[in-house]
Amino acid sequence: MTAARIGASLVLGLAAQMAQGLDVVVRDALSGHPVANATVVVWPDEFRSDDQGRLAIPAAADGTRIDARAPGYARFRGAAGPAPLVITLQPLRPKALYLSAYGIGSAKLRGDALRLVAETELNALVIDVKGDRGIVPYPSAALAAAGVAQSVVTVRDMPALMESLRAQGLYLIARIVTFKDDPYAEAHPAWAVHDARGNVWKDREGLAWIDPFRREAWEHNLALADEAAALGFDEIQFDYLRFPDATGLAFAEPDTEDRRIVAIGAFLDAARHRLARHNVFIAADVFGYVTWNRDDTHIGQRLESIIAHVDYLSPMLYPSGFTFGIPGYRDPVAAPYEIVYRSLQRALERTGLPATRLRPWLQAFRDYAFDRRMFGEREIRLQIEAAESLGTDGWMLWNAGNRYQEGGLDREQPARP
Repeated sequence: MTAARIGASLVLGLAAQMAQGLDVVVRDALSGHPVANATVVVWPDEFRSDDQGRLAIPAAADGTRIDARAPGYARFRGAAGPAPLVITLQPLRPKALYLSAYGIGSAKLRGDALRLVAETELNALVIDVKGDRGIVPYPSAALAAAGVAQSVVTVRDMPALMESLRAQGLYLIARIVTFKDDPYAEAHPAWAVHDARGNVWKDREGLAWIDPFRREAWEHNLALADEAAALGFDEIQFDYLRFPDATGLAFAEPDTEDRRIVAIGAFLDAARHRLARHNVFIAADVFGYVTWNRDDTHIGQRLESIIAHVDYLSPMLYPSGFTFGIPGYRDPVAAPYEIVYRSLQRALERTGLPATRLRPWLQAFRDYAFDRRMFGEREIRLQIEAAESLGTDGWMLWNAGNRYQEGGLDREQPARP
């Protein structure tokens, strides 16, 4: 991967090397301002920049690989030379469409999405690496190693497809449905969530889940994330990173709030350690109400806890999903701007973090909970404007059928990573 393609450059200065290592400064490529809390990777170690964008790393021989990333910027890859180092990061706001395992494998659905990307402000794709039913679109060594038979393959040559997508300058996000995994639970029923009678529990769709307390079962998703990162995805996004939203279930540990929160955080820490060599961003999808609820919503997702383990938090702010509305707005589908804006605002107030740590999911599908209205140009644009008014790190449009229209999208094309 070239530095040009990931939108970053490495400028080598002439000052002397610091006694304790190399003096490094991380800056914004456009403004020249320092980038605080950037991650700099000199494998196997990670370092963080201070408020002035400065840090020190051990002395590195010329040509040693040096990676860097920070929320709100494209990934950087460079090489060490004479000290000190100034790393410049290119600002980036991903604006994405979602494609399922079938969508990415369909010449029509993928082609329609790419035409929209070429003609509008879109610059990113979220692609299922493991979908809601456990389907991985390409021949996967990680799936085979997990003892899961792969009966569906929609993309025969994923490396070639990834190369084509990267050549179009797209920011690529790998969505991995984590603990909702029927094929994996079927292959390893001892690791599944059980009901009170000891049977493997199934959700409303008839699908089994893996018990998040079963750390021995984490390897499957970590291996898939590793595989996706090696394929060249910029970001690994964990969805269904939670306990089932049902009662009366049996788990490997007592089902308490503290234990649930610890389990989810520990999984993300394991993912960060596993993926460090790839310099990929890590994101977590959460329920929209997580931005409002002070507890863990009984699923292990407490806002302040989970965001501490990821680069990006992606709340699913679909108005149709806000069954009870929010304060002041009891008809959420009639207030798409307010649902998105106020939920994000609440998350920012609670965490004190910059808006670039958030990238919301937005609704691009027909309402299913209230008046069945189609979310078209007006509703989509209002959601986008709400997110952008707060300065989030872009946004993502969800349509399970992968059918999108130009309505609501700006035709201005952003810079590519």
